[in-house]
Amino acid sequence: MLPATKEDIDYEVEAALAFHDDDTKATIATLLADNHHLRLQLALAQSAISRGLVRGWRPRFDQD
Repeated sequence: MLPATKEDIDYEVEAALAFHDDDTKATIATLLADNHHLRLQLALAQSAISRGLVRGWRPRFDQD
């Protein structure tokens, strides 16, 4: 996956704010809830996927 450009990130920020009618607290709350959900899904995947299935790859919680 290619790294996002500043323009891409700016567009996504504006889209997230527009979705919440420019309510920054609601936007942040939604993003935090999404992050929590995805971390739970990653934890489930990490415990369910065998190392042989993915040839040694393991999901990670933090970015490099």
